[in-house]
Amino acid sequence: MPEPFAEVQWRTEGTPVSTRFEDPYFSLDNGLEETHHVFLDGNGLPGRFRDGFAIAELGFGTGLNALAACAAWEAAAIPGAFTFTSFEAFPMTGDDMARALSAFPALAPRAAALHDGWARGLREMRLGPMKLCVIEGDARATLPAWTGTADAWFLDGFAPARNPELWDPDLLSAVAGHTRPGGTAATYTAAGHVRRALQSAGFDVARVPGFGRKRHMTRAVIA
Repeated sequence: MPEPFAEVQWRTEGTPVSTRFEDPYFSLDNGLEETHHVFLDGNGLPGRFRDGFAIAELGFGTGLNALAACAAWEAAAIPGAFTFTSFEAFPMTGDDMARALSAFPALAPRAAALHDGWARGLREMRLGPMKLCVIEGDARATLPAWTGTADAWFLDGFAPARNPELWDPDLLSAVAGHTRPGGTAATYTAAGHVRRALQSAGFDVARVPGFGRKRHMTRAVIA
C-alpha cells in the first residue's frame, strides 16, 4: 500500500515546511550549500567516490541530497556509477518536489528527470551515473530488512526533537550494521543523545562546525 504523501506548507521565501513535523525540509540559509557542507563534505565526498560507491540516507524529502550527490559525481568526472538508497516514510507529491527543487537551477536537468519518474510512481530510476532507490515506509522496519550496505550515510531526518523516530538508538544501530568497513555518516544535528547513540552503535563520533545558523554538526566513522 502506498505511503501517505507529506503535507507541505510554504514559507514566503519558498522554503517547504513539513506540517507533520513543523520543520523545514532544508536550511533557510541555502539548502544546496547546506547539503554540500553537511552531507558531502561531512562524508569526505567527492574525494571518496569510486565506481560502485554506495550512499544511503534517512529522509529523502525533496530529493535535494541525491541530486547534489549526482552533480558532485559528474563534476568530479568519476568513471562508473554509484547507488543512492533512501528511506522515506512520508514522500512528497511530485508537484511539491518540483516546486521545492525549482529553487536550485544548477540541478534543473536532473531535477526534471527525477520529477518525471517520481510523478509516474517510480521509486527506482537511473539518473545519469546514479542508481536511485527510494524505499517507502517506516525506516525502523524497512532498514533492518534492507540487504544492502553503504559507504556513506546521510542522516537527514527532521529535527530529533520533532521526529525522534529517525534518531532512535535501535535505528542508528541498524545504520551501523549496514555500513561498510571504513564507512561514514554525517548529520546536521549535534544533539548529545544522537552522538551517544551513534557511538554506542559502533561509530567514532566527532562534533564539528555546522552550517549557517547551526554551530555544530556530527561526523562519524565506523569504528
